[in-house]
Amino acid sequence: MSQPLGRLRGGADDAATRVLLLRHGESTWNADHRVQGQLDPPLSPLGREQSTKLAARLAREPIAALYASDLTRAAETARPLAAALGCEIRFCQDLREIALGEWEGRTSAELAREYPELWRRWQQEPDWDLAPGGEAAEAFGARTGRAFEAVTGAHPGQLIACVTHGGVIQALLRRVLGQSLHGWFHFRIGNASLTRLDYRAGRVTVAGVNDVCHLR
Repeated sequence: MSQPLGRLRGGADDAATRVLLLRHGESTWNADHRVQGQLDPPLSPLGREQSTKLAARLAREPIAALYASDLTRAAETARPLAAALGCEIRFCQDLREIALGEWEGRTSAELAREYPELWRRWQQEPDWDLAPGGEAAEAFGARTGRAFEAVTGAHPGQLIACVTHGGVIQALLRRVLGQSLHGWFHFRIGNASLTRLDYRAGRVTVAGVNDVCHLR
């Protein structure tokens, strides 16, 4: 699913707190198809290019605050945007990706060989709780929800950008839509994509998902 965000200024959204959820650019492990979790690979050359394009897309938007996960791939994605906006990056550990325990650093081929039964179950129906030694899905959901309640509470009626991870954005979308944190992932969240949530009067609207128009 890819839905453009459209015009970010003005109109009926003025009273809303708008949050741009930005997934980091391609990392070296994305390129190698390795599970990342909370391990810390940097951006690939393509990821750095994507981050520059993302910054150019948002450079003229009235972004009041820029938050980012403190993992390297998110920090490196946030820096060009911070430079374009002339603002600081506010790092937040609660914006980190879900920890995936023993699966981190492994490719799908390695997982199939080393964890055949768990990997078979993942292929049938993905569930973060299958990763041995990983962060529980419910704890992950609580952590990410807590982060965004804090961010939106600090900036009422403003536009905020958060550079984070695919799993974080998935978890927030599931929470907003009342979906379980377990089972199939219903949204594609591409590298350097934009997803927007609008908060108004205690309600949340999904205003756009996986916008990658700036990468074309």
